[in-house]
Amino acid sequence: MARHIIGIGGTFRPRSSSEMLVRAVLADCAALGARTTMFDGPALAALPHFNPERPERTAEQAAFVAALRDADALVIGTPGYHGGVSGVVKNAIDLLEDLRGDERVYFDGMPVGLIVSAAGWQAGGVTLAALRGIVHAMRGWPTPAGIAINSIAQKPFGGDGAIADPGIAGQIATMARQIMAFRLEPVA
Repeated sequence: MARHIIGIGGTFRPRSSSEMLVRAVLADCAALGARTTMFDGPALAALPHFNPERPERTAEQAAFVAALRDADALVIGTPGYHGGVSGVVKNAIDLLEDLRGDERVYFDGMPVGLIVSAAGWQAGGVTLAALRGIVHAMRGWPTPAGIAINSIAQKPFGGDGAIADPGIAGQIATMARQIMAFRLEPVA
């Protein structure tokens, strides 16, 4: 059975750099035999604000949570806004509080690839560290390879939207391999 890898990320702008980087990792995972599903920025922006006091969920929220329940791995991409995770990505992560009572709580035993696209080096590093902290708090296993791109100094994409920078392509391939190779050994 193919592993199911979920990608979440992006901004309100379709085909943002953070979205396209997540899509590139998903494409490499698919080339390695995975089944993939992407929740891009516009899909995430359509999710109402998470409110733990209100257990009712829209169809979009329910579909998002159901997809994560079915996932074998996750790739999260965010812009580095002011050294932090964007609101639409954070809201989606907050909605996953609905997984707290599941047999597999949150991301327990799940590899999670992390990607940040920021307009500077400092915001990328700080945001990547913040994402690692969030994934640890949610019992996930961040891949050893995290990707932080400086969208001003680096030019990751060609005119066709494909990854043009060989170094970034190598980082994407490494993350995909780490996600696909991850195997959690049962605790005796």
